[in-house]
Amino acid sequence: MGWLSEAIAEARHGITNGAVIMVNLLLLFLGWQHSTPITWHLAWIAVTASSALAWLLNHTRYRLVADTPTSRVVSAPQGYAEFAGQGRLMAGDQLFSHLSGVPCLWYRYRVERETNDNTWERVSSGSSHDTFMLDDGSGQLLIDPDGAEIRPSHKREWLEDGYRKTEWLLRPNEPLYGIGEHVTLGGANAELDEKQDISALLTQWKKDPTRLLSRFDSNQDGTLDAREWAAAVLQAKRDIAAEHHEIRLRDGVHLLRKPHDGRLFLVASEPPEQLAQRYRRWGWAHLAFIPLASFLLIRI
Repeated sequence: MGWLSEAIAEARHGITNGAVIMVNLLLLFLGWQHSTPITWHLAWIAVTASSALAWLLNHTRYRLVADTPTSRVVSAPQGYAEFAGQGRLMAGDQLFSHLSGVPCLWYRYRVERETNDNTWERVSSGSSHDTFMLDDGSGQLLIDPDGAEIRPSHKREWLEDGYRKTEWLLRPNEPLYGIGEHVTLGGANAELDEKQDISALLTQWKKDPTRLLSRFDSNQDGTLDAREWAAAVLQAKRDIAAEHHEIRLRDGVHLLRKPHDGRLFLVASEPPEQLAQRYRRWGWAHLAFIPLASFLLIRI
């Protein structure tokens, strides 16, 4: 099923719109070549259906990107959110593209071999999974690219030793846009289990009975009675409360990831305004095929 996963990957990275238009042009050409009523009706149905669906998908994305307010990292709400800033490498980390060895935030590649019948056969392909950052001036947002539809601005294709190599890159210090599920890990939003942590601390104390007795055996009889054990539990509660308070005062880590509810998770190397207009233009381009096909159908 490798071909299926690769086909899905291709669709995620912006191939679908061009493919739909090419197929619709081919259908219109075939209808024109045959010029029979049944052929034209079938072509009209196929072109109208595919164009309407493609318009709807692009219009939905246009409205989503255009209508979702851009959040600032420092004050972003938890949940579905949109961000725009500059792409940054993780501190101390350096990612290099698989084929050309260029420093990047993310890469995707494909290697193909020419066959005897002058077609290209896929040899290998893949993409990076490293987390990278978006910096909007107010804070830094980590982006987990797994499951994202990524629209990079850098694409390079070249021939080398009988192979055709293609590479897509997100480069650092360039515009970066992301929309998906925003969560803050740690900090004020840290999910802490007080009862579990108290139990773990008491278990740890029990492993050193000598120290436990020296702290809480107030009558020096070599054992902890109910009152002394209650004092130990109370101290454990105080220690865990102080630890949890300290954790919540720390800065949290902001993360953008794939939404669990299936909503769009998109990362692109262009500002949201430009991205929204791109979806809008694609939508109108698809919609234009419906009156064109109808006009040609009437002329037959």
